Amino acid sequence: MPWIGEAVNLALSAVGAVVRNVGALSPRAGAAIALPLFARVAAPRPVGLREQPTMAQARRSTVHIPGLARTGVDVVVYEWGRGDTVVALAHGWNGRASQFAVLVRELVAEGHRVVAFDAPGHGETPGNGTYLIDWIEAFGALQRRYGRLHAAIGHSFGGLATLIAAADGVVIDRVVTVAAPADADTLLIQFQAMLDYGDATAAALRTRFAERYFAGEADPFARLSPVRRPLPAGIPLLAVHDERDRLVPLGEVSRIASANPGAHTLVTRSFGHNRVLEADPVLDAVIDMLAVAKPGARTLDQNSIAGASPLPTRSSRAKAPATARPREVVTTLAAR
Repeated sequence: MPWIGEAVNLALSAVGAVVRNVGALSPRAGAAIALPLFARVAAPRPVGLREQPTMAQARRSTVHIPGLARTGVDVVVYEWGRGDTVVALAHGWNGRASQFAVLVRELVAEGHRVVAFDAPGHGETPGNGTYLIDWIEAFGALQRRYGRLHAAIGHSFGGLATLIAAADGVVIDRVVTVAAPADADTLLIQFQAMLDYGDATAAALRTRFAERYFAGEADPFARLSPVRRPLPAGIPLLAVHDERDRLVPLGEVSRIASANPGAHTLVTRSFGHNRVLEADPVLDAVIDMLAVAKPGARTLDQNSIAGASPLPTRSSRAKAPATARPREVVTTLAAR
């Protein structure tokens, strides 16, 4: 599923032409060609040099899930720290757990036990196809192993999966999304724009997708929409997005927050889609969110809009004054 912003190379362009031409004659046939692409994963990205020390310290194991093909997949799980509060991390499409390396170090320093996984076809987990159902099943497997989750943090596609998993019944006390789309419809719309096929083929793909992966469900897109099916009442939500994210539209954070009364948003500037995971204002906001003694026990600090100083950096990271990046925070933890 090469969605939102994946490079459209010559091969993909050629396939798009095939889907368009076939779909013009038979939308169902065009959809049959497009569906496998929607679930296909690129070759795993390498572990970054700065991420390697953190990954080397991880305790590795696996959890078994049915997987997209329902034939079974052993998902690689990483664990750091030994605290009593378990925080689960979910990477995005074509990402991997190692992208959370900086956040992992912060969370472990705060006394949390941190667990993350590589979804099928990502990182060290085998496979070449996957979809939201695999992320959701991975969350369920972590729940069975670790019990109640103090928090779950999802980036991009993993943020969408985190919201769905919580709404599906995975017991999570707090949720953080970073650069997340608001529902599966967003992905289908962007996939159509990428391959440029017609609306009739898009409708046929939607039907084929539902029949293939969610057989028997009257409206699987309701299940896959945190807008239509928000978090259970009482679960605090922090939704983070960067103003210059070129992959997931900034407006998605407003859709997520609007569907969850009481949610807090953090909109940053200059970090983009991936670097936002390592941004000091984001790390500070996440640590503050997870430090709340009980869900809803206190209101997270509010800060002013563009031009204000960002949240203070923690001593474990700070090498410069807190005002070092005065324009990177646009809106910080504004209650919705």
